[in-house]
Amino acid sequence: MRAGEALAAMRALPARDFATAFGAAGIAVLAPHPDDESLGCGGLIAEACALGRPPLVVFLTDGSASHPNSAAYPKDRLRRVREAEAIAATAILGVPESHVAFMRLADTAAPSSGPEMDAAAARLGALAQAWRCEVMAVPWRHDPHCDHEAAAVIAAHACTRAGIRLLSYPVWGLTLPEDRLIDAAPISGFRLDIATHLARKRRAILAHASQYAGLITDDPAGFQMSSDFISRFLGPTEIFMDHAPLAVAA
Repeated sequence: MRAGEALAAMRALPARDFATAFGAAGIAVLAPHPDDESLGCGGLIAEACALGRPPLVVFLTDGSASHPNSAAYPKDRLRRVREAEAIAATAILGVPESHVAFMRLADTAAPSSGPEMDAAAARLGALAQAWRCEVMAVPWRHDPHCDHEAAAVIAAHACTRAGIRLLSYPVWGLTLPEDRLIDAAPISGFRLDIATHLARKRRAILAHASQYAGLITDDPAGFQMSSDFISRFLGPTEIFMDHAPLAVAA
């Protein structure tokens, strides 16, 4: 199908409240980088916390490649900054720091196959099982970013092996050209009502100052979220798509 058809199908998914969508299930959110959790799942996280059920939030990569030419923020410093921003953003949404985990895979090099992918999937699955998670929200596999694509693969293997329901949320997929051909299955799932949490979600997104506010000034080619990009995520619903388990060996 074309990306425009997939995006239209997402916008047409039925709206649900939290109780209908998740029941009493424990929830994990997998973010490829610090900021993806707030962009794609900030409302979900805030609602779960408001109900006294903070999710486990797992950051897959260390986020250290967003400004590769910066002398002021070399990789180790940038990793520390981005982890601090992640903790601040999730705290705004209501998540205690004890519910935040960093896997620290290399930014732009998350594995999508082979032994390294298997090891990452095993580690992620073990984390989710230790926290008794029954649902995991992960990036849409058609997000056009290598780490998002790898995160989708890692999570699919982890969830299949651990018996965890897999949902996906779009981030960069929302920017796909409408005529781009993708091999997406028919879109099913729901849109979660997050209208009461929009102000909190916006604050959480903006807590990732290294990614939008011009904090890093010595790498003009470094990544910066635009206001238009951020505005895509400040609607009254968030999109979550269902996925069938993979046929993988235990």
